[in-house]
Amino acid sequence: MNHKVIGATRNIAIVGPYLSGKTALLESLLSVTGAITRKGNAKDGNTIGDSSPEARDRKMSTEVNAASTEYENVRFTFLDCPGSIEFAQETLNALIGVDAAIVVCEPVTDRTLTLAPLFKFLDDWEIPHLVFVNKIDRACTDETTCGSNFTNIINALKSISSRPIVPHQYPIGHNEKIIGFIDLVTEQAYHYHPGAPADPVPLPEHLKAQENEARQQMLEELANFDDNLLAELLEEINPDAEEITRDLKMELGADLIVPVFIGIAEQDFGVRPLLSALLREAPAPETTAQRRGVIQSDEKVTVQVLKTYYTPQGGKLSLVRIWQGTLADGATLNGIRVNGLYRLNGWQTQSLTHAKAGEIVALGRLEGVNTGDTLTVDRTKSLPKAEILSPVYALAIAPEKRNDEVKMTSALAKILEEDPSLVWQQHGDTHEIILWGQGEIHLKVSLERLRRKYNLPMTTHLPQVPYKETIRKPASAIHGRYKHQSGGHGQFGDVYLDIQPQPRGEGFNFCDRIVGGVVPKQYIPGVEIGVREYLDRGPLGFPVVDVAVTLTNGSYHSVDSSEQAFKQAARLAMQEGMAKCESVLLEPIAKVEIHAPKEFTSKVLQLVSGRRGQILGYESKSNWKGWDTVTAYVPLAEMQDSIVELRSQTMGVGFFHWEFDRLQEVPEPLAKRVLLTTGNGKN
Repeated sequence: MNHKVIGATRNIAIVGPYLSGKTALLESLLSVTGAITRKGNAKDGNTIGDSSPEARDRKMSTEVNAASTEYENVRFTFLDCPGSIEFAQETLNALIGVDAAIVVCEPVTDRTLTLAPLFKFLDDWEIPHLVFVNKIDRACTDETTCGSNFTNIINALKSISSRPIVPHQYPIGHNEKIIGFIDLVTEQAYHYHPGAPADPVPLPEHLKAQENEARQQMLEELANFDDNLLAELLEEINPDAEEITRDLKMELGADLIVPVFIGIAEQDFGVRPLLSALLREAPAPETTAQRRGVIQSDEKVTVQVLKTYYTPQGGKLSLVRIWQGTLADGATLNGIRVNGLYRLNGWQTQSLTHAKAGEIVALGRLEGVNTGDTLTVDRTKSLPKAEILSPVYALAIAPEKRNDEVKMTSALAKILEEDPSLVWQQHGDTHEIILWGQGEIHLKVSLERLRRKYNLPMTTHLPQVPYKETIRKPASAIHGRYKHQSGGHGQFGDVYLDIQPQPRGEGFNFCDRIVGGVVPKQYIPGVEIGVREYLDRGPLGFPVVDVAVTLTNGSYHSVDSSEQAFKQAARLAMQEGMAKCESVLLEPIAKVEIHAPKEFTSKVLQLVSGRRGQILGYESKSNWKGWDTVTAYVPLAEMQDSIVELRSQTMGVGFFHWEFDRLQEVPEPLAKRVLLTTGNGKN
């Protein structure tokens, strides 16, 4: 057993767009540090990251995976985060617990825009981050374009970052290949070698001018935060590597700059320099805790849940960041006993007796504890947590087997614990069980988990639109009489009703104008119940709204009358009267705020117009560089797959928030199609 004392800890998130190579980078980091002897790959489904069956089936990350390794007497815990926008909640929840983030991207300038929301979150939370431009060989179409393409990438990153982008390295190309890099801090050139550290080589003569220009840009950015360095540059004094490294450490740790590194993760190129930079420049856990407002002198244990798992064996694991104190297995947090303390490597667990402040570990069986929760010995602290993303896509679900309805609620609760960006509801009008999430793939993965983990296969379809109906015309003195004789006491109820339309949004109103006791008071509630029951399904087949009904007259029998009889009489009167009131179909209208980069605003406006939307206007999105917000009214029927089109039109970064605004009459041609499709229109 390894009893080596670890001197320090660093918690690093690996984030970036789908297919940028995050999981490949994790495998490389674990390989070069000796944590694994053989690298896995997504094609073979044997990586430490993407360890869930859903991830391996799709060859994409669907949840956060934790892995630890040791390098230069420092324990690194890496959190490999999903790149798909549909699983962004996983990434945001994990980021609040790390000391720094590696943003992985490809060397394609047109795709850097997909990093904008991620950069915004990192800067809002002041999370130090650096960029690793993976697959850098794709930027080297020939020896002369390698450097210019890299410069274009730097400029593209600058356009989306509110922090200065600072290149840490410069590429060396040869014959359409990337063969090495120049460290801009030391001005030492290196050549890559597969499976081995890069070798130092003389700085190529033909790159000295480009290297000097790139280095000068780096120094000028650093000098914006260091008066001494600024003075040296003005006096044309070349600062030494130690001074530059000190500045990089200070400014990265304070989230003032974004250093950029390059490499090819699959071949381990650039991975060791990246690790060395994390050792030198990434902030310590104590620095992160201070930034979160955690006082290190307070020895009370404080942890925060970053991710909840239900393991294949059925046990609950909570991935937590320990912000302060030393946590022992068996301790009590928020009144709940910790049943197991583990270090994770994908699905593999290593039991621990205790863990110290700054570590990310997993705790067993914290029932009732959710992702984002803060846990202490005395419930005295609550740390900020990532905002839950608004749901944008829905499916109506039902168990394939009727007998599974009982266990569905419990299974859904566990799925929602694992993924807080899911929401489920039983719709009051359509009576469907609706599962809401961040997109079609997101929901399909969730449904696969229900099937695999809980043996709960589901059928799905798009949710019904909760149409309603109302009336245009009034009807007066509508007579309803219910008379039934079956031996013994009979049933008798007799009413006259006035039915009137109400202004939109006024709802239902019932009153009576009975004079002289022609309908005794004890039977009037039965009349209202009968009216309400009828309005659950009007002449068009939908719930009726914005209607006023008045009981004006009637008669009764001293023996045969009852509340039930008057309820039936009221239903008969409503059935006859509503047929005369000219029913119209209503649809729900949502008020929508759509957010997208300015270059896509015209496409967003076209999208709204193409979905029968009413555009209210657009303006710059507050605190979002280069983004617009379009506000509109859009029929709910047109929004079911709108997120798919919006993402298609905006490189995947557009998003929206919506809320119900009002009911509005459906245009007549469309109303006819709806009634034909639903088979409604008769009562």
